[in-house]
Parts: sequence; C-alpha cells; structure tokens
Amino acid sequence: MVKLLGKTIRQLSEELKLSKQAINQRINSINGFRSKHTYKVKNHLEIDNQGVKLLANFDKQKRQERQQNQQDKNDKNENIDHILLKQLDVKDQQIANLQQALDQQQKLQIATVSENHRLKEHVRKLSGLLEPSSATQQQQSNDKDDALSNNANTRHSKDKNDKQNENRVDEYNNRQKKVSKNKVNNSWWRFW
Repeated sequence: MVKLLGKTIRQLSEELKLSKQAINQRINSINGFRSKHTYKVKNHLEIDNQGVKLLANFDKQKRQERQQNQQDKNDKNENIDHILLKQLDVKDQQIANLQQALDQQQKLQIATVSENHRLKEHVRKLSGLLEPSSATQQQQSNDKDDALSNNANTRHSKDKNDKQNENRVDEYNNRQKKVSKNKVNNSWWRFW
C-alpha cells in the first residue's frame, strides 16, 4: 500500500497543538476545503499538503482577512469622515453667511431706528415752531371771537341805544301830545 503525504486530523491537531474540534471548525469555515483538500483513506480522513498549509496558516489568513476587513472599514470610515468634514465645511459656510446676513439686518434695524428717532426729533422741532403759530392762531381766534362778541355787543348796544332812543322819542312824542292836548284842553277850558 502506498501512503500519501497527507495528514489525518489527529496528526494535524498534535502538530498545531489544537483540538480535533478546532481543526474541524477551521475545515468547515474555509469554503470548498473538503472537496479540494481532503480524501478518504480507509476509515479516516486525510488532508493533503496544501490543505495542511492552509490550516497551519489559518490564523495568519484570518488575521489578514481581519486586517483587510479592518482596512476596508477604516477606508470606509475615512470616506465617511471626509464626507462629514465636507458637509461641516458647507454648514460652516452657510452659518457664516447667515451670521453675516443677520449682522446686516441688525445694522439696518439700528439705522432705521436711528432715522426714526431723528425724524421724530425733527417733527418735534417743527411742532415747536408751529405751536407759536398755533398760539398766534389761537390768539387770532380769540381776537376774532372778541371782535365778534364786540360786534355783537356793539349791535346789542346799538339796538339798546336805538330802543332807548325810540323810547325817548316815544316819550317825547307822548309829552308833546300831552302838551298839545293840554294846550287844546287849555284852549277848551278857556272857552268855558
């Protein structure tokens, strides 16, 4: 019988100082390992030299796969970091623009309030100039009222004087009538 150069699971576990279950787990974790690297000799399974090398370097391979996965994750994280940094730069620029717009708005508001105060003060000054005119107008109005009341008083006085004059004239006429009546009466008595 010709013995192949392969090793059994027991031999490999003794050589690698691992349990048979650990060797079986490694065999099962590598895709297509059984079909490519194992063969049956009598009642036991043997692994060819290439399979032995794969199992001996399993930790290195796993470590390399982990390192590759870690590198991929790092690259992915770096890409995400780069994207996030770009987004932060864009947001910072937007914030700066908004801050500048807010500053301009506040300056405009301050200028508007200042202009309003200046205009109010100007209106007060103009009102101060108009108030004497207003007082003059009030005085003129009062003078007008006085003149109107003087005219009314004058008319009233005139009417009163006219009535008094009429009364005097009436009295005088009445006296004259009496006198003339008396004269007439006197004349009549004379006849008696």
